[in-house]
Amino acid sequence: MTIYFQQTFQRSFGTWPLRGQVLAQALQAALTVGYRAFDTAQGYGNEAEVGTALAQSGLRRADLCITTKVRPENFGPDQFLRSVEQSLADLQVDQVDVLLLHWPPMGGDVVPGLRLLSQAHARGFARHVGVSNYTVAMLRQAVAVVDAPIVTNQVEFHPLLDQSRLLAGAVELGVPLASYCSVARGEVFKYPVFAQIGAECGKSAAQVALRWILQKGVSLNTMSTNPANIAANFDIMDFSLSAVDMARIGALNATGLRLIGKAQMALAPDWD
Repeated sequence: MTIYFQQTFQRSFGTWPLRGQVLAQALQAALTVGYRAFDTAQGYGNEAEVGTALAQSGLRRADLCITTKVRPENFGPDQFLRSVEQSLADLQVDQVDVLLLHWPPMGGDVVPGLRLLSQAHARGFARHVGVSNYTVAMLRQAVAVVDAPIVTNQVEFHPLLDQSRLLAGAVELGVPLASYCSVARGEVFKYPVFAQIGAECGKSAAQVALRWILQKGVSLNTMSTNPANIAANFDIMDFSLSAVDMARIGALNATGLRLIGKAQMALAPDWD
């Protein structure tokens, strides 16, 4: 991966569950403040709208980092590549920068989908490939099966959930993690430590939570429809948290708040 790609991918703008004018306005605000990495998925139902907004941005394709995800319903050999071709058409690109498998399939056999992901990469549909919502054991299979490097495993990652086992396994395998639900859908704001540290740094509670994730070595996916919040979520590169503050925030991992489990998503694996 190029240095530009790595730096751009550190802060990605997520698009779930945005549609229509709300999506278009949020994307415009994100582009204006400097976002160049954008995350969508077949399952979001907004690839075409994202593609239109990015095509109309005036930016060069080479300056954008576009991630999309193949939904498990398309993991069959007759559907997979056709679905990716449709995603490319909807996004108005010849290839995406990162193509992910969105969830492990029901039953947990990840190998067939991983082989199809390799085929998509070999055909040039994606510069890079990765996965989402994988356990360490699944990551081991991905690294073994896919010919190309696995550039990310996108998972729920925030200070209120202990993901230390998954992070350690990912580091061992050389697969970077990327976050979703980065501020735990607002639950982090119930804990005063974020605002306290933010007051010392001249930053908001949300910015402190996002900075903690980044300093854990995890890339960010954030979404907002508020232009001020979109700008603030991007503006986290000009300060650092001390080891003491990282530990204070890390202690909240014991809260054990998992937002996406089997009750919310039947495809969710038995998490590490």
